[in-house]
Amino acid sequence: MVLDSVGVGALPDADGFGDRSQGGDAGAHTLDHTLERAPVSLPNLTALGLGNIEGVASLPAITNPLASHGRMRELSPGKDTTTGHWEFMGVVLDHPFRTFERFPEDLMAAFDAITGRPHLGNYAASGTEIIAELGEEHLRTGDPIVYTSADSVFQVAAHVGVVPLETLYAWCEGARRLLVGENAVARVIARPFEGEPGAFTRLGAARRDFSLAPEKATVLDVLKSLGRDVVGVGKVPDIYAHRGFTREVKAGTNQEGVDATIRQMEKGVDGLVMTNLVEFDSLYGHRRDAAGYSRALAEFDARVPELLAAVRDGDVLMLVSDHGNDPTWYGTDHTREHGLLLAYSPGVPGSDLGTRESFADVGATVAELLGEVWGGPGTGFGAALG
Repeated sequence: MVLDSVGVGALPDADGFGDRSQGGDAGAHTLDHTLERAPVSLPNLTALGLGNIEGVASLPAITNPLASHGRMRELSPGKDTTTGHWEFMGVVLDHPFRTFERFPEDLMAAFDAITGRPHLGNYAASGTEIIAELGEEHLRTGDPIVYTSADSVFQVAAHVGVVPLETLYAWCEGARRLLVGENAVARVIARPFEGEPGAFTRLGAARRDFSLAPEKATVLDVLKSLGRDVVGVGKVPDIYAHRGFTREVKAGTNQEGVDATIRQMEKGVDGLVMTNLVEFDSLYGHRRDAAGYSRALAEFDARVPELLAAVRDGDVLMLVSDHGNDPTWYGTDHTREHGLLLAYSPGVPGSDLGTRESFADVGATVAELLGEVWGGPGTGFGAALG
């Protein structure tokens, strides 16, 4: 289960990411800074050992934590969702995905040909802000709002009362076909919204990501090829271009993601369930809402006992994070941070997993625990989990 953006402290190279005039991301710490700005109690995550992770100062370290605990370095040169998730499952990038301040005119002309109308925007911006700025003109003209960010994304926003969802998705599928080669971006994102000027609301549950396919085989591909169940919950299948899954389960909110995961656990799965809880990132990190982020952490903490109760003997529940998004940091973009790691199995004492050298240790451990051969990146820590 990926707690999207709940980073646990800057990576050693964080000064090379973000605005270097402000020291880059050196010093960012999503978990600590969030809880310092807006304190909440997280008793269940504390009991698992979240406060025992090196570099976490906002929660107490305890004796005999329930879960094995550690933090993970990201080898890939990035701090975005796709880079982190791909590395979890064994794809370590040599080069970062391309980012843009503005997309080239010839590319935008080709996109306009797909939509049959001109576009608005085409610059780096916060989604909430650009929709507030251009939403009224969009309502009047029907022209889609195009924007990007520090991430490798091409985002298209449209009001559902003006552009039907299926039309928006078709436009984004067309953009995905254009954004290859030298213009390749990690994700094309459909961003539907509703409401009136001054009160627009993005529809997170209707968001859809159109990702590049991983350039190499992932642990997911291997498990599926061997006849294992591979269940993707929430936006996880989107991130891997729907490759490597035997079943996909929709979930928009964090609570829906937890509910769907527990249902899969109760059914019994011969393989892997992989879930992304997106709202830490999308609703609170990018909007620099520390109070909202803390509330979301507390709401998830309250669900932890249900998750633990659904873990069967011999199964393992891993909680991880794919990057940071420190809500106290400058700007509105992700921060280059260690990923958290908590791994729980009933009756197995928690141990210190230290600082893992790659996010890929997650996928290597999944394969190890399932008794399958994985010859790619990552070092399994299955022995620590019994």
